[in-house]
Amino acid sequence: MERLKVNLCGIELDNPVIPASGTFGFGYEFAELYDINILGTFSFKGTTKDARFGNPTPRIAECTSGMINAVGLQNPGVDKVISGELPKLKAVFNKKVMANVSGFSVDDYAYTCEKLDKEEQVGWLEVNVSCPNVHGGGMSFGTNPESAAEVTKAVKAVTKKPVIIKLSPNVTDIVSIAKACEEAGADGISLINTLLGMRIDLRTKRPIIANKMGGFSGPAIFPVALRMVYQVTSNVKIPVIGMGGVSTAEDVLEMMMAGACAVEIGAANLTDPCACRKIIEDLPAAMDRYGIRSLDDLKGAV
Repeated sequence: MERLKVNLCGIELDNPVIPASGTFGFGYEFAELYDINILGTFSFKGTTKDARFGNPTPRIAECTSGMINAVGLQNPGVDKVISGELPKLKAVFNKKVMANVSGFSVDDYAYTCEKLDKEEQVGWLEVNVSCPNVHGGGMSFGTNPESAAEVTKAVKAVTKKPVIIKLSPNVTDIVSIAKACEEAGADGISLINTLLGMRIDLRTKRPIIANKMGGFSGPAIFPVALRMVYQVTSNVKIPVIGMGGVSTAEDVLEMMMAGACAVEIGAANLTDPCACRKIIEDLPAAMDRYGIRSLDDLKGAV
């Protein structure tokens, strides 16, 4: 449907709906439930240079209007993703996919992105700078402009595909970090990643998650995400993907009014595996209710 089409860093999408990394596996798992080619694209599970088992269990805690998770980037490592996961995905998905990359040093990011850059089905590299910098005392790369820019420059030096930097909301000034990434050559920004949260079990008097704290996501964070998307899109010229608590077609439209060119859906996939399909199916009717002819008319409407 033409009225749903959007452009993300030079690549046309049939619609703006993108399942977020960590909530959609490598795609072929969801292909057992519905034809995932209905999606604009999706961001596959966060991939690191080496295999990671992840954090100890329990890793998930339920919250009012959301959840906390501390999975710990469990994945088989970039070589196994390329040799094992991408061929299975290609059998069920005929569009470009977004590769989500994590790392614990600048060299890690560059190594993994350079490998994935060679894969034909990978259309974009979504670089998650919310990871702890092992050479910088454990502080997340995305908590200051200089570190985020350093990762951006390193990745851009070894890749030809569009690089989209995924930012953490756990900062005081999201705009300065986004602008630093833009100046360092980023082709796009995606935000927000999860907020930092915690739950305590009153019976055991211990944190529910073994890691004590984890990423808080779900509908409760939508207003925070919307505010940050608006702030960033008002101050950068590169495309922005909005995410954070999106669970309905109306949420997608609101994100795009705030300036997002596409929208990722995360936690909703974990409560309803068909959430993204339903949102895409609901979009035309939602647009009609608000007199929206085309999604192109929405971007930055506020």
